[in-house]
Amino acid sequence: QKIPIFSVAGEPYNRFLARIAIQAEADVVVFGGMGLIFDDYHFFRTAFEEAGVSARTVMFTNLASDPTVERLLTPDMALAVAEHFAVEESKKVLVLLTDMTSYADAMKEIGVAMDKIPANRGYMGDLYSQLARRYEKACDYKGAGSVTILAVTTMPGNDVTHPVPDNTGYITEGQFYLHDGHLDPFGSLSRLKQMVMGKETREDHPHLMNTMIRFYSDSVNATQKQAMAFELSSYDLKTIKFGKLFKQRFMSLDAAMSLEEALDLCWTTMAECFGPQETLMKQSLLEKYWPNQEQLAVEEASEAAAEA
Repeated sequence: QKIPIFSVAGEPYNRFLARIAIQAEADVVVFGGMGLIFDDYHFFRTAFEEAGVSARTVMFTNLASDPTVERLLTPDMALAVAEHFAVEESKKVLVLLTDMTSYADAMKEIGVAMDKIPANRGYMGDLYSQLARRYEKACDYKGAGSVTILAVTTMPGNDVTHPVPDNTGYITEGQFYLHDGHLDPFGSLSRLKQMVMGKETREDHPHLMNTMIRFYSDSVNATQKQAMAFELSSYDLKTIKFGKLFKQRFMSLDAAMSLEEALDLCWTTMAECFGPQETLMKQSLLEKYWPNQEQLAVEEASEAAAEA
């Protein structure tokens, strides 16, 4: 897969990327940093060393003070190394790139210096094909390993129609959307989820996804009503409570759990806020997965102890 992380300057996307590198079930992690300030470079290097993953990590770093032309070589070198490990050594390789907007800006700068005719917002007309050439290196090689790409794409002015994120969206299989220090479930998506949900994962996965997002959407609407001093119903109050728990437990960058644990926590979170009849889910799933009051009491007590 090839998945970008859409964000804006100032968001903790580098911390998010480092955490993925540390926790990933990959044989090799290849990191490509483009236009990094020294503090960011030092953060990545220190984080990898302290987590003990330096031995499986290959780093290519272009600092903001380095020549611009080197910025164009960074992703190609990172992807060439990734292909070697995947094809020649049958490794599962994770490639992390930050920041592809900086890479596109370098292409624009060099293109202008070469008197190329600019297109949309000054970027070169081959921006889409140049980005696609890199992203399409993501591949599951038959009889060998695989290459997965995660790349940060910052959006100037939080503008998703900016040429870099706009073109990226047509190439990749979805995206993470980082907003206000949390993953935004409305902007994040996967175009391949239907291939694994309920098939490779648990039967309740797709039903939980739809129900949790429905409740979270209702919580956003209820929060807006509360901000405008509208009268709130009992259901609105329930959704507001749910929205806070959902954001804290699932959308926080500090959240760390397996898929099975996340699915179980989804059931617990819904049971803390709603009755089973309000979920509109299949009775068979409710009978199998809905937690009883004893389970809820134990989990609430353990959560309170952890916070204390």
